[in-house]
Parts: sequence; structure tokens; C-alpha cells
Amino acid sequence: MYLIDIALLAVALSMDAFAVALCKGLAQPTLKPRQPLLVGLWFGGFQAIMPFLGYFVGAFFERSISSWVPWLAFALLLCIGLNMIRESFSKAEEADPSLRFLPMLGMAIATSVDALAAGVTFPAMDIATVGRALTACLSIGLVTFFLSAAGVRVGHFFGHRWRRGAELCGGIILILLGVKALFARYLPC
Repeated sequence: MYLIDIALLAVALSMDAFAVALCKGLAQPTLKPRQPLLVGLWFGGFQAIMPFLGYFVGAFFERSISSWVPWLAFALLLCIGLNMIRESFSKAEEADPSLRFLPMLGMAIATSVDALAAGVTFPAMDIATVGRALTACLSIGLVTFFLSAAGVRVGHFFGHRWRRGAELCGGIILILLGVKALFARYLPC
């Protein structure tokens, strides 16, 4: 179950980055081969680092308030998921074709804040050891890298068509993972 949870979490967390990468691809008048790789590295790198930082915050709180961790996981994933669903129904943001350092840094941080919060929930998701957390973070980063790089290419060719669906799907998956974390505490298998 651990690997399935990681895979679902990785795909769900990468949906924001995928949606932004779609917009980046749409805004590029011409697409150079390095542009999808650059966007993938930015988003994948931050998506790998942020949950690892969140894991240490979650590990600290898990020792202090272990009975509340499943509820915290549920609340965080529910909020993140609902926010992603809300964003899927909002108007599309303006696409910025720039791949300069500061705009990319801002977007990488913005799309990985949910990964930081998800990392806090790792102890409640049977990702309590550093090795498992590192595996989860690397998986999240790699999935985000590939989906973001692909998103730039897809966005360049097809436009904004899938932004809403990607965010909606990611939000639903995060909410379901939150519910699973809550039920795992009270309905052990």
C-alpha cells in the first residue's frame, strides 16, 4: 500500500506544476528543447525538497501530539484539495512566457507549498522513517519533473484545455488521501 500511496501523492501534488507548465508552454512562441527540461527541473526540484522539509516538521509534531496527526493530515490534505478544486473552477491566470530566474523561483515555490504541507502528513501515512520520506520525496520530484516537462510540450501544442481537469483531479486525490489517513488511524487493517 505504501508504494500506491506514494504514486497517488506524487501525481496529485504534481498537478499544480503540470497546470502551470501547460500555461508556460502555451505562452512560448517557439519551444526550444531545453525549455521543458528547465521547467521540469524547477518544479520537480522544489516538489522534492519541500515535502522533505515538511516531513521533519511532521515528525516533530508527531512525537508531541501523535493522536492528532491523522486529523492534522486530514485537515491539511482536505484544505489543499479543496483549494485545488476551487482553483480548477477559477478563471485561467495570465500566462507569462518568461523563464527567468525570479519568475520561475516564485512559481516553483507557489506550486510546491502544497508539497510542504503534504510532507507534514508523512508520519500519518506510514512514511515515518527518513528512508521512506526520502523515497517519497524523490518520487514526487521525479513525477513532477516528467509531468512538468511534458506539460510544457502539451501546453505549447494544445493550450489551456486540461488545466481545470488536472487541478480538479489532483484536488480529489489529495482529499481521498486525507480521508484514508484518518480512517487508517481508526480502522486498522
